[in-house]
Amino acid sequence: MAFELPDNLHPDCAPVAWMLGTWQGNGHGDYPTIEPFQFGQELIFTHDGRPFFHYFSRSWIVDPETGDKVRDGALETGFLRCRPEGHMELLLTHNTGFVEIWYGTAEGGKLDLTTDAVARTETAKEYVGGKRLYGNVEGDLLYAYDMAAMGQPLQPHTWARLQRAPRS
Repeated sequence: MAFELPDNLHPDCAPVAWMLGTWQGNGHGDYPTIEPFQFGQELIFTHDGRPFFHYFSRSWIVDPETGDKVRDGALETGFLRCRPEGHMELLLTHNTGFVEIWYGTAEGGKLDLTTDAVARTETAKEYVGGKRLYGNVEGDLLYAYDMAAMGQPLQPHTWARLQRAPRS
C-alpha cells in the first residue's frame, strides 16, 4: 500500500513520518510474573502540522488457538514530540495507572526510546521503567517493549508486527 507524506508535515517529524496512520496486527507477551499471552493491537499516529504526533494504542488478548478476542487489554495514549535532528520525546498515559516520559532518537526507519520518568497511581502495579524499539521492516511496523517491573530487571515483555491499515 502506498504511503504519501502529508503536505503539512512539520520538518522535525520527518524521521518518524513513516509511522503516521493506523497499524493493526498481532503480538506476543511474556514476563516472569505472568503467563505468556497473545494479543491483537491497533496503533494510531495522527498529526495536525505541529511538531508532534498524537498516539493511541488499544490491545486485546486473543485465544492462541483460534485468534478470537478473549478480553480487552492495555490502552495507552500520548504525544510523540519531535525535536530537531531526530531527537524524540514521548509522553504516555496508561489505563493501568501509569504516566511516563520517554526520550530517544529516530533515524532510518527506527525509533529507539528509553524511559526517563514513571509516575503511578496508588492502585497501579510496581513498574519502574522500559525501553521501546519501533522499526519499519518491509513496510510493516515491528516493535519490542522491554520492561522493569514487579522486582524484575529490564527484560522483554511484548513484541508485535503490525501492518498499515487501508485509509478509510
